[in-house]
Amino acid sequence: MSGDRLVEVTAEGPIGLVTLRREKALNALSSALMGELVEAIADLEGRADLRAVIVTGAGTKAFAAGADIAEMQEMEAEQALRLSVRGADIGRAMERSRLIWIAAVNGFALGGGCELAMCCDFIYASTTAKFGQPEVKLGVIPGFGGTQRLARRVGIGKAIELIATGDIIGADEALRIGLVDSLYSPAELMEQARGVAQRIAASGPLAVAAAKRVIHDGRALPLDQAIALEGEGFAGLFGTADQREGMAAFLGKRPAAFQGK
Repeated sequence: MSGDRLVEVTAEGPIGLVTLRREKALNALSSALMGELVEAIADLEGRADLRAVIVTGAGTKAFAAGADIAEMQEMEAEQALRLSVRGADIGRAMERSRLIWIAAVNGFALGGGCELAMCCDFIYASTTAKFGQPEVKLGVIPGFGGTQRLARRVGIGKAIELIATGDIIGADEALRIGLVDSLYSPAELMEQARGVAQRIAASGPLAVAAAKRVIHDGRALPLDQAIALEGEGFAGLFGTADQREGMAAFLGKRPAAFQGK
């Protein structure tokens, strides 16, 4: 891959790895980087051999320290809306993906960086990571889904507190409030992310994709409707080759060989 790429995409067996590579700019989300990220998501989604993707930032200082403020400074409302739509499209693509997306946060995840982490299905973080939505200190608000995803993760009160103050919190506090799912030492972070990705890859891919879809689609529905949606997803997997293989493997006391069919 060309050395001037801002988003590096590699694969390790069934696991994709997306690395943001603007290390000197703390991996800030420039429009060029976001464009490459859109392409990377589409390319990874099209790879039938992949089951999970880890997203991280180059270096040890930052996952992504927000959007590119120098780019945004002179924007008018119409340009800002286009930028916001691009950020929303990235989050929507990751949430609708059949793949499981894992954020491995290895430093600052601020503003757009925190929003990108929240677009992932779950967040693992280094004990040295820092999180925040400090946009109000710039006279704006989060624009890549942060107001909505943060409230869904940590509750409305805590989300308003963090966004209205612009406070930056450490990894321990992020874990306590439910923003982060697990903490690891800096040396262990990627190993742990790869380990869970491998366990996901060993599961039935159709079932994993169906579970993710039902969880996302059901959260905005009344409980009875959401449970009905789950039932449809459950029943729809019966008769697939993966369902037959998974149950035969269990009864035969052997590992399953899933094919995603």
